[in-house]
Amino acid sequence: MTSTAPVAAPRCLDPLAPAPAGAYFARLLTVVRETGVGDAREPLVRSRHFSLHKDGRRVELRHRLRPDQLDNDLAGLLADELFTPGWLSGAEVFEHAFTGLVKSTVDDPMRAWLCFYDNTLGRIRHCLRGGAADLPPRSVIAGFAPVYEHALRLTPPGRVLDLGSCFGFFALLLTERGRNEVVASDVSAGAMHLLDAVAARRGHPLETFVCDAARMPLPDSSVDTVTLLHLLEHLDADAGEEVVREATRLARGPVVIAVPFEDEPAEAYGHVRVFDLPALRRLGARSGRRFSVHEHHGGWLVLHPR
Repeated sequence: MTSTAPVAAPRCLDPLAPAPAGAYFARLLTVVRETGVGDAREPLVRSRHFSLHKDGRRVELRHRLRPDQLDNDLAGLLADELFTPGWLSGAEVFEHAFTGLVKSTVDDPMRAWLCFYDNTLGRIRHCLRGGAADLPPRSVIAGFAPVYEHALRLTPPGRVLDLGSCFGFFALLLTERGRNEVVASDVSAGAMHLLDAVAARRGHPLETFVCDAARMPLPDSSVDTVTLLHLLEHLDADAGEEVVREATRLARGPVVIAVPFEDEPAEAYGHVRVFDLPALRRLGARSGRRFSVHEHHGGWLVLHPR
């Protein structure tokens, strides 16, 4: 089975920092939007959407993406065309490449990210209306939309804490349906700063925390529901246990956990372990709560209220 996980939001950089028009510079990687002027240099590699060039010690990633192509499927394009074949590697390089593609496609950083969010959320909704077949093969968005849909069904009205929110697509979907007060959290300050700004601009503000998911600065039983969507596969077993204990401390009601089912951890997305239904049952048994386990586009563990 394959992963449907979205790319991790930028952790070590500021997504909204000013950048030169059509370009993005990191320590070992430059991302450039091509303008149609040819380059006499032979690229190191040319794929359907990208080309790699050597620029001194840096690698230069070139593209001709349009604003309408800015969405979370960029994760799949980078993974399939550059990272899985081994032309690029490393989680930090992936984050810079992804961020650079967004910011170099639309010159103003806020407008670039709003375009990215509008396109992604619009395509998620299109999938939920039955339009997944219209998206490209192996689409990250099409693969993850059923996870969001199922999580929405499992999340009752009330105050919801979404742990490991990443870009916060699920948190925004919750705010937009109007039944929930939403708190999003992630260890990435850049991701939460970006989510705050985007949510406010979209007219659905929410509360955010920058913190370890195992150490939330909230009192016991302070939310009605806690959600952990494709978070635990990024953590080793001990850290995952800590996060689940913290979720049960915080939730008056259910804790909703979703994980992908993979044959091997998807390293490009930062996964470090795999799950199956027996592993979820063991995790549920150790939680001290009543629980249920089922499969739906991956695995689900729901810890029920005491």
